[in-house]
Amino acid sequence: MRSISTLLALAVLVAAPLASAADDRGPQLFQLCVQCHGPEAGGNPLALAPAIAGMDPWYLEAQLHKFRSGARGTHFDDVAGMRMRPMALSLLSEEDLTAVATYVSKLPVVHSPRTLGGDAARGQALYAPCAACHGPDGAGIQALNGAPLRASNDWYLLRQIQNFRSGVRGKNPQDTSGALMRPMSMTLPDEQAIQDVIAYITTLSASH
Repeated sequence: MRSISTLLALAVLVAAPLASAADDRGPQLFQLCVQCHGPEAGGNPLALAPAIAGMDPWYLEAQLHKFRSGARGTHFDDVAGMRMRPMALSLLSEEDLTAVATYVSKLPVVHSPRTLGGDAARGQALYAPCAACHGPDGAGIQALNGAPLRASNDWYLLRQIQNFRSGVRGKNPQDTSGALMRPMSMTLPDEQAIQDVIAYITTLSASH
């Protein structure tokens, strides 16, 4: 028993410096992100950079993996994605990727003002099919790769739905979750419906 206790104590001593190093590495790596996403990671429409503060680390890591692999950010019409891909490639190890995603996930959510029109009441009915993957509260469902939505800028959601509908996202064979999202985006009949469902999503953001 004494030997087991000694081993456990040694494991804790070894793990503590590693955790501390990861905690220190995250803020350092995030400095590269600040130029587009802002110091609070609240997003910048002029840089086409969305709010990412407070998003779940699993989702942030998944998107960084997509950018690194080319599943996202390689389509010629995806200007924002093409800007993001070299940033993701600058993360040279899995440890760096995890460190920056963990750091960003712990930042307070930045609630951005609405920039679009849309009727949230009509949007609530349109959101019903989305809830199966994104959750009734827009928090996302990791098991289904359903992205968290409630911390997103409305202009960013609009751009991504348009990208899915046009094939800028969701057609790359490496992007399996995007392939599921593309037909869902096409169930929205027109631009008004898109803005309505986004208006409803912003009400979910406002309640958290």
